[in-house]
Amino acid sequence: MSGEQQAAIEPFDAVDVIRAKRDGGAVPDDALRWMVDAYTRGYVSDAQMASFAMAVLQRGMQRDEIRVLTDAMIASGERMSFANLGKKTVDKHSTGGVGDKITLPLAPLVASFGVAVPQLSGRGLGHTGGTLDKLESIPGWRAALSNDEMLAQMQSDVGAVICAAGSGLAPADKKLYALRDVTGTVEAIPLIASSIMSKKIAEGTDALVLDVKFGSGAFMQDIERARELARTMVELGTDSGVATTALLTDMNVPLGLAIGNANEVRESVEVLAGGGPADVRELTIALAREMLALSGLPEADVEAVLDGGRAMDVWNAMIRAQGGDPHAPLPTPRETHTVTADADGFVTRMDALPFGVAAWRLGAGRARAEDPVVHAAGIDLHAKPGDAVRAGLPLFTLSADDDARFARALEALEGAWAIGAERPASAPLVRERITA
Repeated sequence: MSGEQQAAIEPFDAVDVIRAKRDGGAVPDDALRWMVDAYTRGYVSDAQMASFAMAVLQRGMQRDEIRVLTDAMIASGERMSFANLGKKTVDKHSTGGVGDKITLPLAPLVASFGVAVPQLSGRGLGHTGGTLDKLESIPGWRAALSNDEMLAQMQSDVGAVICAAGSGLAPADKKLYALRDVTGTVEAIPLIASSIMSKKIAEGTDALVLDVKFGSGAFMQDIERARELARTMVELGTDSGVATTALLTDMNVPLGLAIGNANEVRESVEVLAGGGPADVRELTIALAREMLALSGLPEADVEAVLDGGRAMDVWNAMIRAQGGDPHAPLPTPRETHTVTADADGFVTRMDALPFGVAAWRLGAGRARAEDPVVHAAGIDLHAKPGDAVRAGLPLFTLSADDDARFARALEALEGAWAIGAERPASAPLVRERITA
């Protein structure tokens, strides 16, 4: 038989793997590793992998299966190592929400304690903003760094880096994520957990803190499902030798007062200056304490360092190291539209999701991965639930480069807030801490 006639013999069959999961069984380790590898190299088709993903959505996976799936996705690409850095490394991942700019003040704050922070971040899609989009509001700042540049920045006095994840990390995840997006299988917790954790484990960090959000503006709106996702990811990290904990945090209300890109950078700088909204400051401090505890600094006086200016110095150095000017003026909008309160009283409700959708429609987000964002577009809140308001005074301001965008943004906000006679009870921002 000639070489052209001789086809490689595959050790497993995709249909057998799909059937095993469809019927509620556990897929053997070797077969699961093969399935991921064969899909990455194109032997297993999109149709077959879509069928497998749907079976996972409906039948779930055992802890060991999710670990093997994650390992297989890591094995599809490169694995970074910070072993020679001479510092402990700790990263944070958020499942995303409306007004979530916590990475910006958090990375320099943690790095100011001498811990290296390799923050590989992404871009926004839909109503959740992307960390890189926010930072690209800063003139000259660049997201794309080589591995050598990233290591050099963490080894230096800067200690923190926020940049785009390289395409070499878990390429199987990139392919599978795109497929899940168009086949109605995004919500499968084993697939979400392995997607997030394959990249974080491949990144090579010593420790990882997860900010898993629940509520109207979160990816996981139901708190029970958010808790299940958090536990699954903590188990994955722990099983892979990465010290991992999670905080379950409330995303029913937008985080902070700024929703957008440039305005979220401004708010982050306010936090680094010792001010800023109370909720942004609270979550930044809570996550910093968690990250530093995993790095062997459980007694770190986070608030004193945040208020003392050291974290701001690291922020300025970090922005400069990536080509940005931390003191350059940020983009400002061409058009604004202010919505005022229609009655005296207290803000009793402000649903995060409609505000995220409205900011997206104003140009702060993108509908497709290739779409540009308008850095000056977004929403600035003048009051949050629990705040007293007066009729006729500003409630929130919309910003855009084209006033034609205001109508659709306002459409998204219909019924998204309420004003009542009594101050509502406040809910804790950090609901739970989850460990292995």
